Amino acid sequence: MADRVTVIGYDGAPLSAAARTALASATLVAGGARHLDAVRVPEAAERVVMGNVHVAARRISEHRGTAVVVASGDPGFFGIVRILRRPEYGLELEIVPAVSSVAHAFARASMPWDDAKVVSAHGRELRRAVNVCRAYGKVAVLTGPGSGPAELGLMLRGVPRTFVVCENLGTDSEEVTMLAADKAADRTWSDPNVVIVVGPNPATSAPAGWLAGQRSTFPGPVRGWGLADDAYDHDGAAITGAEVRAVALGRLGPRPGDLVWDIGAGSGAMSVEIARHGAAVIAVDRDPTGCEHISANAARYGVEVQIVPGTAPDVLSHLPDPDTVFVGGGGADVVAACAARRPERVVAALPAVESVGAVHEALAGAGYAVEGTLLQPSRLAPAGGTAHRLQPGEPVFVVWGERL
Repeated sequence: MADRVTVIGYDGAPLSAAARTALASATLVAGGARHLDAVRVPEAAERVVMGNVHVAARRISEHRGTAVVVASGDPGFFGIVRILRRPEYGLELEIVPAVSSVAHAFARASMPWDDAKVVSAHGRELRRAVNVCRAYGKVAVLTGPGSGPAELGLMLRGVPRTFVVCENLGTDSEEVTMLAADKAADRTWSDPNVVIVVGPNPATSAPAGWLAGQRSTFPGPVRGWGLADDAYDHDGAAITGAEVRAVALGRLGPRPGDLVWDIGAGSGAMSVEIARHGAAVIAVDRDPTGCEHISANAARYGVEVQIVPGTAPDVLSHLPDPDTVFVGGGGADVVAACAARRPERVVAALPAVESVGAVHEALAGAGYAVEGTLLQPSRLAPAGGTAHRLQPGEPVFVVWGERL
């Protein structure tokens, strides 16, 4: 094992005294080619150009001497430190961080970032990063080859977003460009870069005031989920009852990085509750009044919901693939069309008993394990004086399928 390993962050600024001292005594220096060219590597030191980081980590762990690793920005923030600290390498580290590329990008954009989500698409699935950009009003994306601004813009088409693309931060060729997301695919971008993705609704990126990078767990005026029906504007539009919403949310399990379809969204109560859990939501409804309510309810609770006016299953072919689906309006044909896109889970709320068998068959036939339950809420209601009675609500079948 190396006698000592120091990880130095490099952001283009002159190195600190601690970083210079560590480099001067190094017998092995590892880093990207551009990092090794940017710092003063002792002539007698072994140079290890980072390609496969695991191969480099193994080489560092086998070195007998003093090793230095040079990485971009803050190496403990989506950086090499996590890999070097793996038990199989047995390395004890000293870390000399620089300004992270995310902090650098927001400084160049003259924007605060305590209210921003930060996601990495470098060597990771871009789709989940895109879904966070759908769900939140301010997101920084650490990009990589094949997962850059152009690809990000293509996957966000139809979603109103502005990009601030920060290329080659800390170098002489640094450039900051602001443009609409749908224009990002029209040009070639330098790597590395960071993309700040900003939505039109400032309520979704309002600072929490005490918790960095995270809006309150359930944004809006009311805590929790399965909220009372009167917590939403729904005059003249359908609404999924509170008890059904609570059960359906438990079966859907929405989380950040997911994309959830809400089909037959009505007033958008279900869409809003899904979005309050951090998932991206596309709400489909054919009723203009319902679409207006969806927009108003999303604004009230400070969440992003993409509204697609139209009738399912006709409009579904134009939507990106979902992780989970809630069908609040539509029969077996809609459920079958949703299942054909192979989401992990499909949950349907069915007021008519005749629909249950057809939906069960559609899900089972598409390769889903199917379960269901009948919900018939009985809510407390005043019966005069201090007495109360149980007021029965409309029964609803909830049927769900989990992909096998």
